[in-house]
Amino acid sequence: MPTDPPPEEFRLVVDLNRCQSYGQCVYAAPTVFRFHGEEALEYDYAPDPRTRREVERAAAACPVQAILLSGATEPAPLTSEGAQ
Repeated sequence: MPTDPPPEEFRLVVDLNRCQSYGQCVYAAPTVFRFHGEEALEYDYAPDPRTRREVERAAAACPVQAILLSGATEPAPLTSEGAQ
């Protein structure tokens, strides 16, 4: 009986200088992202690999593209900064 391979670990970095506390990541992946106080974002930099899809959605939902993942399987959407 075949078994699924264990999920790959991944790393998460949030550029807190870029983050504007819109909170889309908190809604998309509440087990990984949370607010401390009213605007200070906290996050798990090495989240459970089973949350990968949620974290990828959170990264894609970030209006300022402040979330970076290593080993993401879904590309982040293009921003106007990269378009010419």
